Amino acid sequence: MFDTIAGYLSAFGLGGLLLGVFVESMGIPFPGGVMVIITGFLVHQGELNFSSALIAILSSYTAGSLIAYLIGKKAGRPFFARCGQLLHISPDRFEQTRSWLDHSAPAFIIFGRFLPGLGNLTPYMAGISRTGLGYFLFYNSVFAVSWGSLYLLLGMFFGYNYRLITEQLNSKLPLAALGLMIIFLIFMYTKKRLRQGRKT
Repeated sequence: MFDTIAGYLSAFGLGGLLLGVFVESMGIPFPGGVMVIITGFLVHQGELNFSSALIAILSSYTAGSLIAYLIGKKAGRPFFARCGQLLHISPDRFEQTRSWLDHSAPAFIIFGRFLPGLGNLTPYMAGISRTGLGYFLFYNSVFAVSWGSLYLLLGMFFGYNYRLITEQLNSKLPLAALGLMIIFLIFMYTKKRLRQGRKT
């Protein structure tokens, strides 16, 4: 897979990266993260520029996420009843995701993207729940820059050992993101309880 994606990116450059990240941001199952890591490897080799690659990731991720957000906002739950199977979304997962979003939209938009099975739902659920567009785009951009920078840097420094990196990303990074999200939710809950205590 490495040689295939590297050849694709070498041939199409930033245009290929734009397309791959766009598909990833739409929530369609696609190795977008692996593509960004390999882009980092090509940056390390001097074939691509880091700043240009990061700008391409941010713009393409924003465009794809915005379209998914608008689909969720306009089509709502009936969309998932018809197309949920394409995005690997079961009714139980849909309800679980909506519950997470209700607890904390910022944490869900930023950290939820790292979690398998939830990341592809994020923009659609934000649209369905009528999260403010500016609010969604801000936190979505925070994630896109963080995700893009992290994966590019991984590719730059460890691109020669991509198989090991991919295994780590598929196992430990999602768990770390889940841990951070839980910590954030505990913090928000404690903060809310303290405010209620002060009022009484």
